[in-house]
Amino acid sequence: MQKRTLGNSGLEVSAIGLGCMGMSHSYGQPMETADAVRLIRAAFERGITFFDTAEVYGPFKNEEVVGEALQPIRDQVVIATKFGIDITGTAGHSGMDSRPAHIRDVVEASLKRLRTDYIDLLYQHRVDPVVPIEEVAGTVKDLIQQGKVKHFGLSEAGVRNIRRAHAVQPVAALQSEYSLWWREPEEAILPVLEELGIGFVPFSPLGKGFLTGAINADTTFDSSDFRNTVPRFAEEARKANQALVDKIGAIAAEKTATSAQVALAWLLAQKPWIVPIPGTTKLHRLEENIGSTAVALTADDLRNIENAVSAIAVQGERYSPQQAARIDR
Repeated sequence: MQKRTLGNSGLEVSAIGLGCMGMSHSYGQPMETADAVRLIRAAFERGITFFDTAEVYGPFKNEEVVGEALQPIRDQVVIATKFGIDITGTAGHSGMDSRPAHIRDVVEASLKRLRTDYIDLLYQHRVDPVVPIEEVAGTVKDLIQQGKVKHFGLSEAGVRNIRRAHAVQPVAALQSEYSLWWREPEEAILPVLEELGIGFVPFSPLGKGFLTGAINADTTFDSSDFRNTVPRFAEEARKANQALVDKIGAIAAEKTATSAQVALAWLLAQKPWIVPIPGTTKLHRLEENIGSTAVALTADDLRNIENAVSAIAVQGERYSPQQAARIDR
């Protein structure tokens, strides 16, 4: 597995990480703990050293699974987790809670669940509209000085808050959605990350599964699958968006690769400090995703992809109105 460094942070990780959320949250029935532990360890055996979780995934269960899986190899992996979602509903605003005292409490609880004494990369899960980002960054800075956290990250933060946070405590990485069907970060986010030396960790790099070609207008999801609430996954939107998947599939066939591998290889080709974190619950999909690092896209390939997909207008918002309200601009 190739390695990449997240911006100027010095934090080296595998070129592809593993998003662990779907093992216990959002995508239907959770995996059995033993199966999830085996899959995470299989990822490590195949070269993945970067694992992403959060207290809210479950809630709490995902951190426990990741902690159990990685405890025997803790010194060989990078664990990222997150704070900032008001799980209990007691913070009283916007579903967020990044009060300094709460951040410290979350970190202590996460350390126990992750079976470790430090967190490699601690993200603010979403920007809290009532807690100044400087207070958040300052609290994480204190945790770094205490040795409980190694690096600070943000998720779905806008340019203004990235700059404000970075001025207090250098931000190692921003985690936000980015893929061939969600390219908004190219407009303002990627330039500021390059300017400041911040790495980028795209979540949903396969469009929540859609870019793999395994989902079409006829696909039905488990009743607990959050894609049922996503406008982009409405039946009519899937019909319209199939054109994008077809284009990617045609390019993949020319490269003797899969659609998922081309979508991930495209992301890797954008910047050397981009590290996507596709999630999966299946070993063969894990191996397929890892195979993307061996797909070499030439300048001609990238131009062909750009020409093919830029002419297609993706239909449907990526979040419901309630979910979209949590996104910082």
